[in-house]
Amino acid sequence: MNLVSFLILGAIAGWLAGQFTKGKGFGLLGNLVVGVVGSFLGGFLFGLLQIRAAGLLGEWVAALVGAMVLLWLPGKIKK
Repeated sequence: MNLVSFLILGAIAGWLAGQFTKGKGFGLLGNLVVGVVGSFLGGFLFGLLQIRAAGLLGEWVAALVGAMVLLWLPGKIKK
């Protein structure tokens, strides 16, 4: 995946994760950061669970799951 596609995937995954977990996005830069970090986190978590995210759809799912975990986890730690 080239850099532009990766950044677009990250921005969309971050926005979707924001919609699912908080009900709003975080702006373009915030969505991009959450999505890109979430992509790495999702890939790591899928690896731990021995789940293979193959193809573009698999990458989207891994990025979205990682971004959602990234947004969900701090709220649970605070409580």
